This record gives sequence, C-alpha cells and structure tokens, in this order.
Amino acid sequence: MLPATSKLCAAISYRHLRNMTGLRRQAAVAISQELSRLTCCGTGPSTWINQVRRRSSLLSSRLEEKPFSEMEMSYIKQGEEALQKSLSILEDQDGWKTETVVGNGDKVLSKVLPDVGKVFRLEVVVDQPLDAVYGELVDNMEQMGDWNPNVKEVKILQRIGKDTVITHEKAAATPGNIVGPRDFVSVRCAKRRGSTCVLAGMATKYGAMPEQDGFVRAENGPTCMILRPLAGCPAQTKLTWLLSIDLKGWLPKTIINQVLSQTQVDFANHLRERLARTVAVSC
Repeated sequence: MLPATSKLCAAISYRHLRNMTGLRRQAAVAISQELSRLTCCGTGPSTWINQVRRRSSLLSSRLEEKPFSEMEMSYIKQGEEALQKSLSILEDQDGWKTETVVGNGDKVLSKVLPDVGKVFRLEVVVDQPLDAVYGELVDNMEQMGDWNPNVKEVKILQRIGKDTVITHEKAAATPGNIVGPRDFVSVRCAKRRGSTCVLAGMATKYGAMPEQDGFVRAENGPTCMILRPLAGCPAQTKLTWLLSIDLKGWLPKTIINQVLSQTQVDFANHLRERLARTVAVSC
C-alpha cells in the first residue's frame, strides 16, 4: 500500500464515522471505499488524488443540499395522506349513486362517507394523450384561471421536493352569486406510477396566506384526479376526479350538491376546449 494512501485510509476510522450523521457519514464511507479500491488497483498518486478530489467535490455538493424541515415534512406527509385516502375511497365501488349523466358519456356519481361527508366522482374521457392532460393540470396549473371560468386564480406558494406544492386558489362566485367567492389553501402532490398519474390534495394551514378579504376560506379534501390512457386507445385519457369540499357558510345541501356536480361537468368541458386550442396552436 502506498504510504499516502495508508494515512488517508487510517484517517477515516470507525471512531470518526460513528460521530458523523446522515450524508456526512455516507460521504466519508464512499471516500474510504474509493481510496481502498484505487489502492488495490495500484494507480499512481496523481491519478487517484484527482479521482478522489472529483468524487469529494460531488459528495460535498450533496452535503450542501438543504434537508427538508420539520414543517416541510409535515406537508409531504399531508400530501401522501390525501393520496392514500382518496385512492381508498375510489377503490370502494359500493354505494355510489348517479348525480348527472351527459350526452357525451361524462358522468358524476356521489356517495356519503361517515368521516368525510358527501363526495363526488367525475368520470370522463378526454381526446388527448395523457402527457398533454398531465402537463395542463400539473405543469401549467397556475394558468387554470385562463381557461376555467370557475377559477379566478391558482398560485403556487411553495414547492417542496419534486412532488409536493402548497397552493392558494381563488374560486369565482357562481352565477347569481348563489355561492359567493371562496378561496382554498391546499397541499398537493403528484405521483406517476407507470402509465397512471395521481394528483391528490387536501386543505392545509399556511401562515403566509391568512384568510382574504372578500373570500370565505373553504376546505378541500381529500381530493384527487387519476389519469390513465384509455384501454386500447393511448391517444385518449380516462380522467377520474374525486371531489370533496366543505364550502363553509350557511348553504342548503341541495344547492351545494347541484353546484359541485355542475362544477365537475363544466371543468371537463373547459379542459377539452383548452387542450383543443393548445394542440391547434402547436400544429
């Protein structure tokens, strides 16, 4: 063994590793393993020093990555909870009743859950591939107010990792102001599992976005959208939207049910129009 190598290997001892935590321990172990490998291969000092320097630089950049804070982890867990709870609701096929059926095949179903209340389920087929639908609903979510009249604004307040965001959404008043303006603060997560995409969310608290003048702070959740290619026709997308909202305020249940089921039907139509315009522009 080369003398210089022996000194470096000895410097990274078990005693030192025991006092390290997280990425620093991983970095030290990786450097130690790299030194041992290079020594066994008999490479010259200039070669392995340069290689270790490059590896150390990469590991150092990883050490500088900011870990998630306790608050960020709580948001990530809320997003996962919304996803799992939404999927469990949709997987249970019993008890769903038809609310609305449209001539093009779109339909809204509903059921009442003891711990959630009344939830609504939209099932539609969109004549666009999954990536186009996913891009509009996730990558371009802040543009939703441009094409959905029921939404005044969607703003991303914070991004956490690659899957989770905190959003503030302002909903427009319904025609005739039957339901006045509402706003929502939600945690959302997006997961792609093979050819299926799940977009889930639920209401959350965010100190930097207190209740707004002129809006009633309503609450989402759990809610989700599932996107998957239509069986036998990958150019089309099957979209299932589970909607669960507490609109707050004093509103008759009959009005709430009518408004929410119609909101889902309208959403499907506005989404189709948006995608059709986007495809036409890109051609």
